[in-house]
Amino acid sequence: MEEKKQLWKGIAIGFAATLIVIQAVMFASGFLPEILGNNGSEKAGQIELTDKEVQEKLTEIESLMNNYYLDELDSEQIETWLYKGAVAGLGDPYAAYYTKEEYQSMIDSTNGSYCGIGVEISQNMSTGIVTLTRIFEDGPAREAGLLPGDILYKVGDMEVTGQDLNMIVSHIKGEENTQVRISVVRDGEPDYLNFEVSRRTIEIQTVESAMLEEQIGYISISSFDDVTSEQFIQALDELEKQGMKGLIVDLRDNGGGLVSSVCAILDRLLPEGLIVYTEDKYGNREEESSDKEHYFDKPLAVLVNGNSASASEIFAGAIKDYGIGTLVGTKTYGKGIVQKIYPLSDGTAVKLTVSKYYTPKGNDIHGIGIEPDIEVELEEELEKEVVIPMEKDNQLQKALELLLQ
Repeated sequence: MEEKKQLWKGIAIGFAATLIVIQAVMFASGFLPEILGNNGSEKAGQIELTDKEVQEKLTEIESLMNNYYLDELDSEQIETWLYKGAVAGLGDPYAAYYTKEEYQSMIDSTNGSYCGIGVEISQNMSTGIVTLTRIFEDGPAREAGLLPGDILYKVGDMEVTGQDLNMIVSHIKGEENTQVRISVVRDGEPDYLNFEVSRRTIEIQTVESAMLEEQIGYISISSFDDVTSEQFIQALDELEKQGMKGLIVDLRDNGGGLVSSVCAILDRLLPEGLIVYTEDKYGNREEESSDKEHYFDKPLAVLVNGNSASASEIFAGAIKDYGIGTLVGTKTYGKGIVQKIYPLSDGTAVKLTVSKYYTPKGNDIHGIGIEPDIEVELEEELEKEVVIPMEKDNQLQKALELLLQ
């Protein structure tokens, strides 16, 4: 029993230490002037916790769990969820605590290649439901029989609905040639389906391009990662070499990604001026701007839908404000807030919402979304299609018709 008490004491101290590390990071960044206090007073919007309060509460819980919990206690797991619970207490679906493995996995997933099963997933932040939006060709997921549109139910034994998306990704990925069980709900099936999928090295391809009829270029961006801006510019340059007369950029089901990536792409398309700006809780403003070196002067259409979010809305908002292109589709998701990841001293990390972003004209789209210039609902019979042929895609065809006028 004494050993268990020492264990819990260590967990309590570790929890308090982690809060102090978070405090130190925020002091250094100027993000939050105070997170811990001992004066007993409450300050609006700030946390007032003391080591003593944390220790006393954990001692009560420790006693109950040690005396009554049926199975063995996993100290590492308990400690991890103490930290996760502290961040979850913000009530912010975009905030999260990452273990070392989860944080490293997240870094790997934006760096050009990773070891996984070859899928892209998106999450409805209202319901927490996670959907497979893309299955890579020649990837393990496609070989196993997973399909776009499958609703992700479990990764291994972990139910994923409502979990942080980056954490889910970190559990899907793993060492090469290992297996992961993926459980999905598929339309028309009475029960969930289980797939044993091998992990392999996956090269990230976030951009796909094609030349359509009458020399209209098409570029689809599935997410904004480290590799995306380079892939986009390569695709754009190639289409221009082929004599492109107009361009369709497809951001449907693109849930966002790195602000730096979308700004690098917009720098290639926009005239000189403001791309986006952010403001934190203290009114501090940061701006991203395009230079006058490049400017896309051909007809442009951008496809969006209700799953186009965050960085996709930075793209759509800038195009709309500058009037250099036409938005076609349905209203975007409405995520106009920015998260920042703060690495902690032990290799873990915390992600926090730190600012709002605004379009070049100062529009706040959070919880509102961006209305398309031309509203086109995807035809109902196409919503269940695994892969929609371009000739049947009525939203794409409307954009094409617009550029051919």
